[in-house]
Amino acid sequence: MSANDHNTPLPAPAAPAGELRASHQDRDTVVERLRNAAVEGRIDHDELDERLERALTSKTHAELAALTADLPVPQDPEEQLPPLVLKGGMSGAVRGPGRWEAPAYVIAHGGVGGVKIDFSRVRSRLREILVEAYGETSGVTVVIPDGWTADTTGMDPGVGGLRDRTTPDRLPGTPLIRLAGSGGMGGVIVRHPNDKERRKLDENPA
Repeated sequence: MSANDHNTPLPAPAAPAGELRASHQDRDTVVERLRNAAVEGRIDHDELDERLERALTSKTHAELAALTADLPVPQDPEEQLPPLVLKGGMSGAVRGPGRWEAPAYVIAHGGVGGVKIDFSRVRSRLREILVEAYGETSGVTVVIPDGWTADTTGMDPGVGGLRDRTTPDRLPGTPLIRLAGSGGMGGVIVRHPNDKERRKLDENPA
């Protein structure tokens, strides 16, 4: 071992997450949660004042976490959206490709006219979106952007089959499309945009 090895300082161990210093934004986030909890009747006004004072003077994440430990974790607004139900009926049903807010649960019945769900312009912070697809007579097509991936292990291919034409390369922060249901007679397809759809997206970037 050389002399330099003895003189090289060892890196300082990382502080536990709870001991990390809180920022102004961290404190503001807790203050908002406490105020919402008071509005919902979870804590009374005296307790609110006490917790707010402690929140504004907290120095670490652990001190802030203690103030909200007995409160429910707030849901993302997308998780509160009701399920989207699409029924192909006689004339078919299409959702997208314009901008739309996707819920965490989508149910599609292909019927006679078929259903197409196009997530090409959806921006979602959800970790997963469950698509329960029933191909029935004319099938269901699910289009997802590049960088999104699909899990089809929960699908029954039925007579019409299941065709997964997606790539496994998932970008960070994108939702997983989890498919369930049955292909029925018409089958279920999940894929990325085709050439024609890509041209339309390029022509209308908004």
